Amino acid sequence: MMYDVCDSPVMLTSPQALSDWNAMILAFLAHGSQTPVHLGAVLRHEPQFAMGHAARGLFSLMMGRAELVVTAREAGDAAHAAATATAPDARAAGWIAALDHWLAGRPAAAVQRLEDILAETPADTLTAKLVHGIRFILGDAAGMRASIERVLPAHGADHACRGFAMGCHAFTLEETGEYDRAEAVGRAGLVHAPDDAWGLHAVAHVYDMTARPSQGIDLIESNTAAWGQSNNFRYHVWWHKALLHMDRGELDVALGLYDAQIRADKTDDYRDIANATSLLMRLALEGLDVGPRWEELADLAERRTEDGCLVFADLHYMLALCGADRPEAKARLTARFARDAVRQGDMAARVADPGVAALDGLNAFAEGRYDAAFVQLNAARPRMQEIGGSHAQRDVFERMTIDAALRAGRSDAAHDILMQRMALRAGTEDRFTASRFATLDHARRIPAQ
Repeated sequence: MMYDVCDSPVMLTSPQALSDWNAMILAFLAHGSQTPVHLGAVLRHEPQFAMGHAARGLFSLMMGRAELVVTAREAGDAAHAAATATAPDARAAGWIAALDHWLAGRPAAAVQRLEDILAETPADTLTAKLVHGIRFILGDAAGMRASIERVLPAHGADHACRGFAMGCHAFTLEETGEYDRAEAVGRAGLVHAPDDAWGLHAVAHVYDMTARPSQGIDLIESNTAAWGQSNNFRYHVWWHKALLHMDRGELDVALGLYDAQIRADKTDDYRDIANATSLLMRLALEGLDVGPRWEELADLAERRTEDGCLVFADLHYMLALCGADRPEAKARLTARFARDAVRQGDMAARVADPGVAALDGLNAFAEGRYDAAFVQLNAARPRMQEIGGSHAQRDVFERMTIDAALRAGRSDAAHDILMQRMALRAGTEDRFTASRFATLDHARRIPAQ
């Protein structure tokens, strides 16, 4: 039995395959662009490596695209065939079972199967990162934190992947509101893993949530080694930088980053579209004319109305369709939500609540029906975390809810949500909060005058 860079057993037989597998692990942890290249090399060397096929399937499902579900099923078939021929160990069997669960519409069950592996081999950073990623998709911040904290003791100073585990821990601390600890852990993790884009971005989240934009911009600009060579995750870091510039009132800089970096490549990866649509909507809410930029995104979103992989992705597709005013595509997406809401499975439950209400609220907002938009978006609020993503990513929907309330004359509701938003952000008042409180104060003075 060989052991990989995570000090975990792996059923490979050649030193070259092990070297490629270790390179894949480190690339995956660093959000590196070479992850699929290294995994492909492993499977070329050892086509009967069941865990490698399962990894290909699980990684495909994390991409949230309908065509890659087909790829994942093919990988699952290959994994089972390899398992029949080689009798996999517990780690590989767990990854195959996790893939089966997710393909059956049960990603939460997939997480639990992977947690079984971590209970036996807590030093397995690869499995820990996969659990982290799936829980992130499910919006399970508390579970993300509990999971990484269970395995941290096995990631001591001599563990090759300690810095990446710390980066995951930093992100979970931030998402559960421990901003000071998150900043400290994230910065310490970068000492161990200077190429940890996720850990770097966890600290950027802290500066976003605590209204310290200049520190966030400095962090990103002074640590390009951590994210400059990553896969499309680097566009997400540029997105964070744009948000920080917005918080300084530099809307033109944010829009410039959109053109030069965030949409430098016109991909249809849902994460890239989420970056783009949410930034354009934030800028539009501030009164900036974003011109024809919605059109390119809507062209891509129109082709994704039947995907149905992730509610998070679907809501951002709806932002694009609303921004470019594509009524037929909006109707198709709305109809598909109605169909999916009555089906079984983890994602179908999220379509039913909060997805349907949120989707209707976005459409109403785009049509200027602000009272209806507020009612629907506010109805979705209690469970919006379950669509996945981070507080920073979901904040675009919170901003729209607040602005819908203001435009509908629901001053008390707008005030309450602003206070809740500020409490989530450690009591700090960012530029958005300050400007909306000013709008609220002005509106409340008008009757007296």
